[in-house]
Amino acid sequence: MTASPASDAAADLIAELIAHGVRDLVLSPGSRSQALALAATALARSGALRVHVRIDERAAGFTALGLARETGAPAAVVCTSGTAAGNLLPATMEAFHSGVPLLLLTADRPPELRGVGANQATIQPGIFGPFVRLHIDAAVPGHARGGRAALPSPTAWSGLGERAVRAALGLEGDGLAGVHGPVHLNLPSREPLSAAADVAATPGEMPTPGAVEPVLLSRGPRTVVVAGADAGPDAEELSHAGGWPLIAEIVSGSRFGRLLVHGYRELLRDETLGGRIQRVVVFGHPTLSREVTALLARPDVEVVAVRRGGEALNLNGRTRAASALAVEPGVADRAWLGEWMTASQTRVVDLSAPAPDQKGLYSDHSAERLDAVRAELDAVRKRVDRQILVDAVWRATWPHDRLVFGSSRLVRVADQVLGGKKVPVHANRGLAGIDGTVATSIGIALASQADGAPGVTRVLLGDLAFLHDVGALLLPGDEPAPRIQVIVGNDGGGTIFDGLEVAASAAQDDLDRAFYTPHRVQLAELAAAYGWQYERVTTRSALDQTLTSAITGPQIIEVPLER
Repeated sequence: MTASPASDAAADLIAELIAHGVRDLVLSPGSRSQALALAATALARSGALRVHVRIDERAAGFTALGLARETGAPAAVVCTSGTAAGNLLPATMEAFHSGVPLLLLTADRPPELRGVGANQATIQPGIFGPFVRLHIDAAVPGHARGGRAALPSPTAWSGLGERAVRAALGLEGDGLAGVHGPVHLNLPSREPLSAAADVAATPGEMPTPGAVEPVLLSRGPRTVVVAGADAGPDAEELSHAGGWPLIAEIVSGSRFGRLLVHGYRELLRDETLGGRIQRVVVFGHPTLSREVTALLARPDVEVVAVRRGGEALNLNGRTRAASALAVEPGVADRAWLGEWMTASQTRVVDLSAPAPDQKGLYSDHSAERLDAVRAELDAVRKRVDRQILVDAVWRATWPHDRLVFGSSRLVRVADQVLGGKKVPVHANRGLAGIDGTVATSIGIALASQADGAPGVTRVLLGDLAFLHDVGALLLPGDEPAPRIQVIVGNDGGGTIFDGLEVAASAAQDDLDRAFYTPHRVQLAELAAAYGWQYERVTTRSALDQTLTSAITGPQIIEVPLER
């Protein structure tokens, strides 16, 4: 077979990524990317790489996003030229704003076929604009063609793997030290696009950053710690170290510990508490409440924010960014903390079903027994509403599981009523879009369950977020099926708009058509078409049983909700 510089360069590039800690690659099929695809699948056979194939590049991008979210390591996504590359933009934008390391490997036409009307050729260099930490339009592997310079094979792509990984981890590039994000390698090649080649790689470790001197926080100001999306346990640790109240969004991964504040929205509106805050320490990206946004925008409040994504948090124009934080030695302000904890305890929401009336059930009086039995039946038959739904999913999820929230009405309900629990939580809150939720969750499931790890990934989202990403349900039959429950709160449309100003200003017909977008999609038939298990539940007892039953494959759980 004819030698292929593209194959040699692709094999070296993928091997270099593996040598620098990359373990997952998502692949969408295409002709121009065939050298990259064949190198990746060969390395997957050797066990050096996990390859996940998706025919839809948008789903592929979000699957890679989910893999990188869970592992913290850069995940690569490979696609062919043309519109394929454009389909990676939504996941790239989310990765940028959330600070997720993502490697975009887009195959391209060589320079002589750009700008001349060649098939499947577009303007790929710079296509992701400001949303990537590093962009490289690579040289063409092989020798010069038509007077255009090219380096001898395979050195055209040599060194790109290491540079890409380091930039994705914030170790070099645009000066955002330690901030993770997406990187774009545009990889042009000439025919022959593939050939038999020796492919080998030695798995290595990710490069690690050097030690960072933390910003030392004084104990003087009346302080609260705010944990937004992707904050993780760091927020709870700092809250504990400082003796400061912890305001943790449900998507933060910080919603646990003895200093957790319940009912924080109401307390932030209370002038005797929220009005007296002097300093806010922020981890992650808060997005779920107007009260937190208003607090962070106050000009009289000192805000210190640990940066996670590509944009610095600075709502009040004077927020100080930090890479790491520590608390100075000393004694906590117990009076300030005590006020918050006392107010918090009165706002705990208990959604537990009432305990059975044992005395009534065993009473000698038939009327008392009948009343007790009726109460038990009512509890068993109680229809699921939004609060019961989020509570049931929260109770069913444990530290070895993963919980993913879609950007639907349900995440706001969960944020208002759920208590503390140390479970790994994910959500695409960088831009809070509804796109890619299912694909992201599948990536999280695949990563968290790799190498036989236990646990279930549960995804809680609304019907429109589910339908927006229905193509992600297509999973290859020759890849391990993740243990995942996609729990769809189906109210027949976008009722999240109920709480926005448009609900009060628009005519009902316009609301339905342009915002609520009611539908009559049969989720059971969708599940059957894609080969997913399906359950429809309407009562709390049935929901609890379904959530905790053994899972043998991907599952859709439909929960009808009132409009």
